[in-house]
Amino acid sequence: MPNIITTYQDLIARLNRLDWLVPTLARLTFLAVLFFYFWNSAMLKIDGSIFSPSAGAFGQIFPKGAEAVVWDVTQMTLFQRLVILAGTIAEFVLPVLIILGLLTRLAALAMIGFVAVQTIVDVTGHGVELGSLFDSAQALVDQRLMWIFLFAVLVFKGAGPLALDTLFQKRETS
Repeated sequence: MPNIITTYQDLIARLNRLDWLVPTLARLTFLAVLFFYFWNSAMLKIDGSIFSPSAGAFGQIFPKGAEAVVWDVTQMTLFQRLVILAGTIAEFVLPVLIILGLLTRLAALAMIGFVAVQTIVDVTGHGVELGSLFDSAQALVDQRLMWIFLFAVLVFKGAGPLALDTLFQKRETS
């Protein structure tokens, strides 16, 4: 019996030394699963230039407002234009920062906020069913909670050793 306990403790000690792997795998998972989702979503929001939002952007972010003016982007208010511009820039910049491991904790925290706003718009504007936790159905809340957990790992653990944050931190301490 003591051999099993010692073996287990040795295994745990080895796994603890691999703590750097958690944020590295979180960033790799983000790249594999979500990066292109956000990038493609951002691409749908521009109409030739990041400063000219598409009807799709109008409909995605302000669905009821877009419908009320028959998707006519010339009818957008200044507030709507600014929100669409900020959201589009966020969808381009924040995922790239996470992949590069640059300002990772801040970018991941901003992505948590982005996902929260996105979820609110999906439920209130598009009528998507939120669902509930701890049931057998895979609903929107389950998906978004997994995304937020992935970002929370980066907020709490940082980017890991294979990141620009780490490189800059090492240069600063030298």
